[in-house]
Amino acid sequence: MNNVCVIGERELVNGFKLIGIGDAFEFKDKNDVLKIFNSKSYRYIFLSESTERYFNDNELNILKSSIDPLVIFIPMPGVSEEESVFELAKKILGIDIGD
Repeated sequence: MNNVCVIGERELVNGFKLIGIGDAFEFKDKNDVLKIFNSKSYRYIFLSESTERYFNDNELNILKSSIDPLVIFIPMPGVSEEESVFELAKKILGIDIGD
């Protein structure tokens, strides 16, 4: 089992590849993400926050509540709200740092 997989825009993927994450894929279709998720090949799946709109509510609920693998939606700089950073920290650290 590999530890980390990153899926998102080309810029995001290239950035993670530059820091040594080899399993970084450009988002093309939600079905590819669901195949990776269901394969249980990764412990952590980082998805660009912009991919959320391609999933239905049930799929999003499954992805966001999963802990094996842990799916983390990461904000793209300048695209998402500040609140998303707090939600990300809460999911990773397990504590609420907002307010």
